[in-house]
Amino acid sequence: MSSKLSDKDLLARLVAFDTVSANSNLPIVDFISEYLERPGVEIIKQASVDGKKANLIAWMGPTEVDDISRAGLILSGHVDVVPPGDLKQWQSDPFELTEREGSYYARGSCDMKGFDALAVNIFAENNPAKLTAPLVLLFSFDEELGTLGSRHFVEHWPADKLLPCNAIIGEPTSLKAVRMHKGHFSLSATVHGQTAHTGSPHLGKNAIEPAAKIINALAELREEFEELRCEASEYFKEVPYPGLNVTTVTGGTAINVIPELCNIGFGLRVLPGMDSDVLIKRIEETINNAASGSDFEFQVLNDSPPFSVNEDASVYKAVCKIVNQNDAYGVTFASDAGHLSKLGIDCVLFGPGAIEVAHKPNEYIPIDEFNKAKPMLEQLVYQFCVD
Repeated sequence: MSSKLSDKDLLARLVAFDTVSANSNLPIVDFISEYLERPGVEIIKQASVDGKKANLIAWMGPTEVDDISRAGLILSGHVDVVPPGDLKQWQSDPFELTEREGSYYARGSCDMKGFDALAVNIFAENNPAKLTAPLVLLFSFDEELGTLGSRHFVEHWPADKLLPCNAIIGEPTSLKAVRMHKGHFSLSATVHGQTAHTGSPHLGKNAIEPAAKIINALAELREEFEELRCEASEYFKEVPYPGLNVTTVTGGTAINVIPELCNIGFGLRVLPGMDSDVLIKRIEETINNAASGSDFEFQVLNDSPPFSVNEDASVYKAVCKIVNQNDAYGVTFASDAGHLSKLGIDCVLFGPGAIEVAHKPNEYIPIDEFNKAKPMLEQLVYQFCVD
């Protein structure tokens, strides 16, 4: 690309890509790749299994990472967004950046294309020859579906190509350094019955009735889980326990037909340091007892791991110093940090915007925070990649 866009104009270009999970993200990946491509920059497109999406990795500076210090910095974000929902609730086009009342409005402006735009321009503004350690951009696909892109990245990144051990995950944290978050397991229980006419119910087997027993049992287990605590609980004061929530129930086809299938979807949010295997085993045992005598199956559909970084980690201390922060924070949503930390990467969640407005109509990012974040991120790049 011949010329660099302003941060605002680049954000406008990024939100104009409709990257809801049902769509391919390849157009935005290709755009960013073209925008960043130049001598001294390595661009890697790591395709998903079906080839319809890709993680984007951009690398500049030294081509190898020292296996002892693992110096350098990763700026990581996701490029997918949740659907805009009811367009009647939007005051403007969700895929067109609109400025009003001191904020930029659009789907993804806050979560998290605002950070993405800043990271891309910071990368574009740096000179590869002046870096003493690598600067890496990592943009993932399908984070909103359960951190699928970062999981794919971790599973397929070459073991012999070391990455810097410091990463900023640009989730909207209102420019606070966040050192831990809960994990999220997506689970399901499916009860199988036998269809029949409701006039002859003895010829069928109702799948919804045992499913109701499962739901009641999970509600009781949820109350038990609310009594559990661990060392990390102090960082999640509003919900200091693992959250268990039934969120979807699907079953039946008509009022006069005995239902042959009922599916229950539910989620488990685990605190860092808790043994998720133990909690899931309790869930499975609860379902087995509640649905005894019925034909059913229990599945773990997806796992977004919990995450925490040590308070002594260099990147965490660096961010805290920049924002003059003494308190430690945890957040209840999951992020790509859960998977990336498996590669020995110290991650800090840090970005402009508030999670409270993400996923809602009229999502926005305050212009003041957007502008403040830029020099902070530039300072981190200088500290970890130049100085």
